[in-house]
Amino acid sequence: MLKHKTSSAIVAVSDLARARDFYEGTLGLQLDGDGSGEVLTFRTGDTWLVVYPSKGLRPGTGNAVVWSGGDDVAAIAEDLRGKGLRLEEYPDMGMRIEDGVHLDDGFAAIWFKDPDGNVLHVNSL
Repeated sequence: MLKHKTSSAIVAVSDLARARDFYEGTLGLQLDGDGSGEVLTFRTGDTWLVVYPSKGLRPGTGNAVVWSGGDDVAAIAEDLRGKGLRLEEYPDMGMRIEDGVHLDDGFAAIWFKDPDGNVLHVNSL
């Protein structure tokens, strides 16, 4: 029933203004509308990322949002590091890691966190 329907990501945050600064300013996502409501909606490729405030927020340990970065993963990693973001490293995955970029047989991936600890992921698929 849902296989032909578009999906979007939704992320809970503790501070909407701080989240707006991160997703719009740091990540460069385009805010849909003026951002004056209780929910922020960002354009990301052909989909949307919805950010909403949540009291008692408990971020998960898995990926909250995943972007397909194609051949640009290393350049995205460099840009994010230049903006002061720390890339997460997961050596237990068995991949080679160079400057926070996980590499394995033509596959590249990075992980980083938003200010609330939500895990964000970009890979070459």
